[in-house]
Amino acid sequence: MQNKDNFTALMENFTLKLRDKKLDDSLTDELNLNYSFETETFKNIQMSCEKGIEEGWLCQNEHGGIRYGRVINDVNGYSVDVVVMTDIVGPHHAHPKGEIDLIMPIEGNAKFDKHAAGWVVYGPGSSHRPTVTDGTAIVLYLLPDGEINFSRP
Repeated sequence: MQNKDNFTALMENFTLKLRDKKLDDSLTDELNLNYSFETETFKNIQMSCEKGIEEGWLCQNEHGGIRYGRVINDVNGYSVDVVVMTDIVGPHHAHPKGEIDLIMPIEGNAKFDKHAAGWVVYGPGSSHRPTVTDGTAIVLYLLPDGEINFSRP
């Protein structure tokens, strides 16, 4: 059975693996090698996210066609946010300390910023307009110290 406590424990265990890792392309490669969509870790995170959305403790907010919510403010130095996006371009934002994203397509052949199921890491100082194409995806965001800066229109 999945619930918020189980999700928190899952994220606590996973974020320990990120300790002292530099947020760059080599971390993207490492995560996709060790925790691909075929692994138990990926499947457990996705199942927990899907259950949390179904039960209403994940993605309880909605704005502009994007369902979202911060689930954990701090676990081993990371905040944990989860969004559900369907064929949409989200708001521009910057990552002062970087961002680690887990892409979980749930409908169609969804891609997040042109990436299929798996991990993508944005380094410190990066920015983007998160974009989902070709379907619906759940995206889990890990933000060091919870830092994110949304651009003003």
